[in-house]
Amino acid sequence: MIRLFKHYIPHAVLLLGLLDLVLLVLASELAWQLRAAQIGMHVDHFATRWMPLTGTAIIIWLAMIAVGVYGPNALRSLRFAGARLLVAISLGIIALAVIDFVFPSDFFWRSTLLYTMALAIVVLVTDRILLTSFLGSSAFRRRVMVLGAGDRAQRLRSLSEKPEAGFAIVAYIAMSDDQRIVEEAIPRAAIHDLGRFVENLGVSEVVLALQERRNALPLKDLLRIKTKGVHVNDFSSFLERETGRVDLDTVNPSWLIFSDGFSSGRMLSSAVKRIFDILASSVLLALTLPIIALFALLVKLDSEGPAFFRQQRVGLYGEPFTLVKLRSMRTDAEKDGARWAEENDPRITRLGRFIRKVRIDELPQTWSVLKGQMSFVGPRPEVPRFVESLEQEIPFYGERHMVKPGITGWAQINYPYGASVDDSRRKLEYDLYYAKNYTPFLDFVILLQTVRVILWPEGVR
Repeated sequence: MIRLFKHYIPHAVLLLGLLDLVLLVLASELAWQLRAAQIGMHVDHFATRWMPLTGTAIIIWLAMIAVGVYGPNALRSLRFAGARLLVAISLGIIALAVIDFVFPSDFFWRSTLLYTMALAIVVLVTDRILLTSFLGSSAFRRRVMVLGAGDRAQRLRSLSEKPEAGFAIVAYIAMSDDQRIVEEAIPRAAIHDLGRFVENLGVSEVVLALQERRNALPLKDLLRIKTKGVHVNDFSSFLERETGRVDLDTVNPSWLIFSDGFSSGRMLSSAVKRIFDILASSVLLALTLPIIALFALLVKLDSEGPAFFRQQRVGLYGEPFTLVKLRSMRTDAEKDGARWAEENDPRITRLGRFIRKVRIDELPQTWSVLKGQMSFVGPRPEVPRFVESLEQEIPFYGERHMVKPGITGWAQINYPYGASVDDSRRKLEYDLYYAKNYTPFLDFVILLQTVRVILWPEGVR
């Protein structure tokens, strides 16, 4: 994987994305030339129009990222990828038409958009068919060797067997006979020169998956592997990189302290984040105020009670604040106290089910973003009663409050709605990854991917 602004991106995704961007520029150029030929216009050199054509390609490309074209399912299923591509290119073309309407140009013609759409679909689908046919799904997988044969090694094997995995395990080395689960593991004593063994297998990374590391680290072996130019990684760091979450079953305070993350550069990131929040929330409030007013009236007409729902939530550094949303439940929904939402929750009103599905109920939270109590991106703010309970049951739960809560977040786009302690534990793993690695770049990725969650709202309650 490649680490870009502290966020890990698989090599296959990065290469495919760059190839798609080049093909989109090509499709835009072909569409422009086709339209110019139809009207008998002289075609100048590409250098005279590369900027608008590249801008066209980037907007469609961002739409592709937003709808999940580069997600795990899209990379392994041509049918899934084709459906997402069609949606993404359509959204990109609509966005380009709006931009041309607001900022008309003599150089860019809306009549070329239809050609661009058709050509983009053809070249991108063809590209994926050819890549799948000639390279296969495992072409970009890294070759990994695992030191260990216990539970952790077994977890790595399960992870590698997933179709979207970016690595393949070529060997397991049993460092001892204790707690051996992976039967095919090679005993360390059977390998005379581990460095040469790694070299012969073409291993690019070695993962330390020992159950007990105290007084058991094979330092001589690790040094020999490292001097061969092979990357050596510990189990928790490897899982963080491959899954985009911090594994609570294996991390400890020392790993959080000494691993990369929570850097001093966050001060600059926080300043950029706050400037964006102020500008974006001001614009969004101005644009959506009529929508908020309309649905506030509809909520009043649909059921008895106030149009807005107010509730205490836990914010930055554990400080409470009042969250405001459009009311989607009956007024007596929490007469017995706050509780988890359920599937087909009977407390949700008829209109409430709709505004939850399209996220309209979240729009008033933009006011909390403008005031600085929330951000657009961050962990979901929880009810104080839940926080008190979860801090007792889940380790490191309080660390999620080291960043501002958000309307959307890394956990929200990667895990369905949580309605139990186990769900909260899994979502915390994503929240910790975000708190540990957040940058404006990661926020931008999350905001784009939120479009996918809105279009395909799995797990909404």
